[in-house]
Amino acid sequence: MHRLPSIVLFLLLHQIILAGSSLHAATIDEATVLAAMAKSGRLADDMQRDARSRPEVVIPLLNLEPGSTVVDIFGSGGYYSELLASVVGDSGEAILHNNPGFEAWGINGLTDRFDGRDPGNITRHTRSGINLDLGQETLDGALIVMAFHDLYVVPTRYDGEKYVPVGNPANVGYFLEQVYQALKPGGRFVVVDHDGDPAADNFTVSELHRILESFAKQEIEARGFRYVTKSEALRKASDDRTRIVFDEDIQGRTDRFVLVFEKPGN
Repeated sequence: MHRLPSIVLFLLLHQIILAGSSLHAATIDEATVLAAMAKSGRLADDMQRDARSRPEVVIPLLNLEPGSTVVDIFGSGGYYSELLASVVGDSGEAILHNNPGFEAWGINGLTDRFDGRDPGNITRHTRSGINLDLGQETLDGALIVMAFHDLYVVPTRYDGEKYVPVGNPANVGYFLEQVYQALKPGGRFVVVDHDGDPAADNFTVSELHRILESFAKQEIEARGFRYVTKSEALRKASDDRTRIVFDEDIQGRTDRFVLVFEKPGN
């Protein structure tokens, strides 16, 4: 029997290791998400939403791999959670985080999603207020879609002439600290939200359930996140950013920014 020289064995082993490593490191791209979107059995409401939400653009920005763990923060009815569960596969996990308010807002979607069907490896994770309870360095990615602005909405009451503040906004620093701590080094945080009128102050913008892109970026970077990139895929130049996002003729067609941040590596 002929023996291969040790150097040849070493090189062969090295190639096998590299091949295995490259397979493991394959990130989830647009084609992967489009395949998940094309799967049979998806909810009709989800498929109707696809064109306006463009998940095939948003999800790859998380830089996930099969087997990753990712959280959909304030995910309400779980539209993104199901797609995330599909792309990370059975060895991964999509965490559908809600508080009671967001859960109630999405109750119809949640009922349709989980009643008598298998939406994939989704962990429902409902906590109070802005308590995320996601642990330390447990996540490969975090996503928050059209809900970051809610952290800045101040409760108001009509005094007979106008609406006046009667409370305080959420503790955004505490919220972002939890996201930061839960992400592994190098993990990404993707934020999608309704952009506001740059001529207006932050209070006025938040009353319309919007947030200025520049302000969101500043707030998140101030908590240690590193800005990576952004996408213009959800921009709508026709949107009147002085109007509340719930007006029927603009609902679902607002001008939205997509910002990508990363927790710096060790």
